[in-house]
Amino acid sequence: MTATRGPVRAGVVAAVGFLVLDAVLLILAGVWADRPVLVVWGCVFGALAVLPVILWRRYLKHLDDVRTARRAMAEDIARLSEALRSEPRR
Repeated sequence: MTATRGPVRAGVVAAVGFLVLDAVLLILAGVWADRPVLVVWGCVFGALAVLPVILWRRYLKHLDDVRTARRAMAEDIARLSEALRSEPRR
């Protein structure tokens, strides 16, 4: 997981930063221009800024599940290989 963790984390940080920046700018523009629709959209973008973090954590959990399954399969293969080697030939 450490090989792919950095680039994925950078993408998540960039996505969250972009959404937060959009949210702040929309809210400021809505307040200054007295346009409540912009404030609403700014709040929507602010709420959506949490979504990449949630999806990233879900992605990391899936990677851990895959790693656990691969280790279990490797142990099974080693056990089966050892059983085949130790079995006497006829």
